[in-house]
Amino acid sequence: MKVVRWILGKIILFLDWVFTPRSLKRKPEVQKQVEQQTQMLKLYQYKACPFCVKVRRTMKRLNLPIETRDAKQQPNWRDELASEGGQVKVPCLRITEDNGTVKWMYESSDIVSYLEQRFSGLSSPAS
Repeated sequence: MKVVRWILGKIILFLDWVFTPRSLKRKPEVQKQVEQQTQMLKLYQYKACPFCVKVRRTMKRLNLPIETRDAKQQPNWRDELASEGGQVKVPCLRITEDNGTVKWMYESSDIVSYLEQRFSGLSSPAS
């Protein structure tokens, strides 16, 4: 089973590489604002997880430089996900609000919707 997962993981990563979406182009001042906002977001993920790939593709398409934390390869990220988030399940978006409270969002579709809604107003194209 490990070999099958490894092969499927490589196929998923290859297809993701081949069909990588183009990043949204923004005016520099708008992109700077986006970058400031994304510093409060962290994505806990596994490299070859298809649901994580879905979220990363949305991040790429929306040009969102969100820090990714590989919970499979880094035990400290896995432990943080378990102790603070409540479960070891990926993808998980850690959202730190302006007042310091932290929310943990686990479903890929919810994460994609959140990112699209939060950053849709900051999508003015570069000239």
